[in-house]
Amino acid sequence: MKTIITIPAYNEEKSLKEVLESIKAVMNKTDYAYQLLVVNDGSTDNTAKIAKEAGATVVSHAKNLGLATTFRTEIKTCLSLDASIIVHTDADGQYHAEDIPKLLAAIKSGNDLVLGSRFQGTIEWMPKLKRFGNKAFSYIISKVSNQRITDGQTGFRAFTRKVAEDIDIISNFTYTQEQVIRAIKQGFRVVEVPVYFAKRDGKSKLMRSPFHYAISAWVNLIRLYRDFDPLKFFVRIGIILISISFVIGFYFIYLHFTSGINGHLGLLMLMLLLFVAGFQTVIFGFLADMNRKV
Repeated sequence: MKTIITIPAYNEEKSLKEVLESIKAVMNKTDYAYQLLVVNDGSTDNTAKIAKEAGATVVSHAKNLGLATTFRTEIKTCLSLDASIIVHTDADGQYHAEDIPKLLAAIKSGNDLVLGSRFQGTIEWMPKLKRFGNKAFSYIISKVSNQRITDGQTGFRAFTRKVAEDIDIISNFTYTQEQVIRAIKQGFRVVEVPVYFAKRDGKSKLMRSPFHYAISAWVNLIRLYRDFDPLKFFVRIGIILISISFVIGFYFIYLHFTSGINGHLGLLMLMLLLFVAGFQTVIFGFLADMNRKV
């Protein structure tokens, strides 16, 4: 069984060499036949050169395309290299190579997708806003997939060739969560193992600012519900709109029995518009649920 350990990297020349050497030191003590793959996502520094010097296979994007596209490139390349197991980790050294055998052991035990859970393990340091966002994502993933997941955002995971072949990642924003949800819904065995998460040296390239992270997190949470549980998503929106129209309707009833309804044409039109929009949104939710693809 060939194991490919794949790393997305964008301008990670400072940490990449140490990460690759630590992986080799750990894997050389095991019986796994492994290969290192670095997907250079348009780096402008020496990331690609350092990866090659460390013995990794390097695939480079001409420009920075983002994590989701890089993840798809990783999977496509791993399949072409005849991988049986794919391990995905990060280039910044926050995940420890010593935990890779734990993920592989869980795969050997019959699981299909193994998540390295930071929240079941040890977190050296994580900003409070990011910690809250990660837990919120995991809560939504658990609700949508009907399986408790503590760390659906983790960038440290191992999965089988079958998972790589059968699960199409179509999102440009929530690929980590999408793989988990699709795997569970398609009947794959998904488990978590506790891992160590170290404090990052230097500024994160994934979090421009707390405000940017908060906005992105909420947008992606909405996308998750919309794409994977459209019935609940649209029906709830529809019910809110209809409820507001009812409140306005009760106001008109109150006016009828007190001062009388004089004017208020704009408010009447708003009530009707909200009711029709809410009803259409509910219907759309049912249609979207009937036509959605796991």
